[in-house]
Amino acid sequence: MKRREFITLLCSAAATTWPLTTHGQQTAPIRRIGVLQPQPESESANRDWRMLFTSRLRELGWTDGENLQINYRFGTGEAMSLGAMAKELINQHPDALFAITSVAALALRQYTLTIPTVFVYVGDPVAIGLVTNLARPNGNITGFTLFANYQIGSKWFETLKDTVPGLTWAAILFEAGNPTQSQYMPAIEAAAAEQKVRLIPVPVATNSDIESAFAALPDGPGGSLVAIPAAIIIRQRKDIVTRALQRRLPGIYPFRLFATEGGLMSYGPDIGNQYRLAADYIDRILRGTKPTELPVQQPTKYELVVNLKTAKALGLTIPPSVLARADEVIE
Repeated sequence: MKRREFITLLCSAAATTWPLTTHGQQTAPIRRIGVLQPQPESESANRDWRMLFTSRLRELGWTDGENLQINYRFGTGEAMSLGAMAKELINQHPDALFAITSVAALALRQYTLTIPTVFVYVGDPVAIGLVTNLARPNGNITGFTLFANYQIGSKWFETLKDTVPGLTWAAILFEAGNPTQSQYMPAIEAAAAEQKVRLIPVPVATNSDIESAFAALPDGPGGSLVAIPAAIIIRQRKDIVTRALQRRLPGIYPFRLFATEGGLMSYGPDIGNQYRLAADYIDRILRGTKPTELPVQQPTKYELVVNLKTAKALGLTIPPSVLARADEVIE
């Protein structure tokens, strides 16, 4: 073979491989998200939200294991371990962080004021210092609040009064030392006074407090339970709904997962929808939007869930008017 022919053949062969190398070099880098969830991975609710979050990301063009890497850190419900997990996530230099609950958001904030962060399950981000302005967050963090305002207490009492005949008193279960808990009380107190229902405050700070709190409640008919959303209330929900059933206390709770796990009723925001909206915010951040351009959103969709199995165990017949208002009825 002549030298000129050899060079031409060599160049032709190289041309068939160079585009593949160039194409590989032009592939977009894998983006990384760090997710901090204080509750254990084994909880069914966590599996549900994870599916909603990742499925929405896929709809938006992000697939874990392909063009996206999602690093999860799940806790045990104890705040002590969150700091270490938050630091570990941040040391992986993610493009964005996803914080589930107030304590997770605060733990991440301790270690970064620059990595874009989206939160859900936060009661009042202004009160706890995550943001100073809902409409235009001033830092690296934004997300979705649990309630549009604290007036939801009147709706809890209205629903209880329509459901429980002869209602005379209500135990208000809340987390001691939580500064946001008192914000719910004015609406609760006003609704209780209007309906002539006596309130019994029940503060709990530890898991062991829950047992003694229920033991101290009055015996006899006419009682009910209202659970204010807080970390310990959510974490110990199975114990709470079990003890309420044992004491034959009709209860109303802030989120659907209480009703699905045995609580009589729940009325609160559609949390699943917030995880999908959080995926939307993560998508926009990965495409270049700054958290300061994404307002903190308050819920617009609320849902009433009724557990008929629990009603039967309590000897209650749910009125048709309440069933008609329910978004979901658990048989």
